[in-house]
Amino acid sequence: MNVLTTPMEKLGAFLNLIRPSFVQTAALCWRPGTDGPQVLLVKTLRRGHWIIPKGWPMANKSLAEAAAIEAWEEAGVTGNVGTDPIGSFTYTKIKKSGLPVQCSPQVYLLEVTNTQQVYPESRKRVRKWFSLANAANTVQNPGLKELLASPDLSKILNSAK
Repeated sequence: MNVLTTPMEKLGAFLNLIRPSFVQTAALCWRPGTDGPQVLLVKTLRRGHWIIPKGWPMANKSLAEAAAIEAWEEAGVTGNVGTDPIGSFTYTKIKKSGLPVQCSPQVYLLEVTNTQQVYPESRKRVRKWFSLANAANTVQNPGLKELLASPDLSKILNSAK
């Protein structure tokens, strides 16, 4: 049984009943580590929660390409992005107008090959590498937490070394 505990989870469940989620794209940035795969999380701008780089679809770009651009803009990393999503999660975004909207980012793996210190949002964002288990324990979003804790994701990343 999935129990909704926070006001944002309750609001998100209500919004799903009255209108579909907006599609977004997200990059699960990862690299091999000495103790297993590591994933890169960034802090959100308004609430300071740990999340993966995400954003809106872009004109003339596939969702995978847009995910790679978001990874560069929000986390300063580039690399090899997968062509198929590995999953998705939902969250409630409060727009500047104050209107809440439900968003569903499609998540693409991005194997990081290059990390820069200066990038478009480097003065706004904090980024940090985590083990899969620590990342799953750190994020607050239940859907993203489930994706990061998935044994399937661990298998995929461990086999890609």
